[in-house]
Formats: sequence, C-alpha cells, structure tokens
Amino acid sequence: MFNQNISPKMALLNVFLGLFLLALANIPRNVVCQNSVTDLVTPEFFDGIKNQAPATCEGKGFYTRDAFITALNSYPEFGRTDTNREVAAFFAHVTHETTDFCYIEEKNKADPHCTSPQYPCANGKFYYGRGPIQLTGNGNYIDAGRAIGFDGLNSPETVARDRVISFKTALWFWMTYVHSALNQGFGETIRKINGPAECGGRNRDQVLDRVRRYTDYCKRFGVDPGPRLEC
Repeated sequence: MFNQNISPKMALLNVFLGLFLLALANIPRNVVCQNSVTDLVTPEFFDGIKNQAPATCEGKGFYTRDAFITALNSYPEFGRTDTNREVAAFFAHVTHETTDFCYIEEKNKADPHCTSPQYPCANGKFYYGRGPIQLTGNGNYIDAGRAIGFDGLNSPETVARDRVISFKTALWFWMTYVHSALNQGFGETIRKINGPAECGGRNRDQVLDRVRRYTDYCKRFGVDPGPRLEC
C-alpha cells in the first residue's frame, strides 16, 4: 500500500535514486575502478625509473614527473580508455628511447635528418632525435611545433631545453601516430614508432627491450599485456 506520509515528490526522488543505484551496480568493475594516468605515474614510479640511470646522465635533471603532468594537461585523451596498458606502453617506449631518462638527445649528432623534402630545413639546424620519444626529422619537428606552439623549423633544440615542450612532443607524436594502434597490440606501437628499423626480424634485441619494459610496467599496473607483443 502507498505510504501516505511520503509526498509524491519524495516518492519520485526515491524512484530516480533506485534507478541510479541499479545502473551503477551494472557498470563493469574495471570501469568503476579505472585508474587515472596520475594514479599510475606516481613520483615513486617516475623517479624509480630515473634512479636506474647513472648519476652522470644529463636527463636525470631534465625529465621530471611535474613536466610530464603539465604536458599531459594538453592531451586529455591520453590514457582515457585502456589507461593501464597505454601508460605502460608509452613509458616502455620513452624509457627505451632515452635509456631510463638518461639521454635528452641522440648520441649521433652528425646527421641533420632533413628527410622530408616537402618540408623546409633551416640552414645549420639539425633535426636528430630529442626528447622522451626522440622526435626525429624536419617534418616531425615542424608539425609538432605547429601543434604545440614552438618554432620546430628554426629552433629544434627547444625540445632539448624546455622540459614541458619536450614531453609535449612525445605526447603529440603518440596521440598523432601511435594511440590508435594500441588496440592492435603492443607490437603495432613498435611498428608506428620505429617499424622500418626494428620490425620484420630487424634489430630484435631492440624489440625485446621494448617488450620487456612494457610487460614489466603492465605487471606493476596489474594489467595483462595482451597479445601480439612483437612486430
């Protein structure tokens, strides 16, 4: 029997509350408990990686978690869905490229990497690998600069001098070329980053190092690494 002490408005509110609780109960547990990127990339996680590099590494004083988090604010779609795997994959690649955040620039600085004829190159400027993902090539520098807001054509060295822009270039490259490939397996992210040099049986030691890092981070984050780990 309808309780006459409850007003129609209160009864309607109770109905809506019941429906809300029912909907909440049916949301998959892994969605309700989804970690955020900052939950995973704790100071202990980030600094624990840097601490593996020798004290003489220039990157130890350059790469910081704060710079990563600041850069992350410009890329809200990063890690929004398959958070644990995407963070694991991203850090597997950047720690491989920089050897645990040791290097800011690639060792071989002789090649200007003026590789995209449809883009200009500035006299005396070199577009070799810089930053967490080792951004390389005049085309990538110019496109990243336009997207982020720095002069990638005339000042490519900015990527090795401004730690926030440095991380932004890594996230820009990731979201532009790699993010959409993650659901095809970690191996496909290798193909997007360095496929011509490492996939199809080439430089397998490099591939295995990326996979080792990825599976280690997945284990730390409590997520299965998934299939197709190699390219």
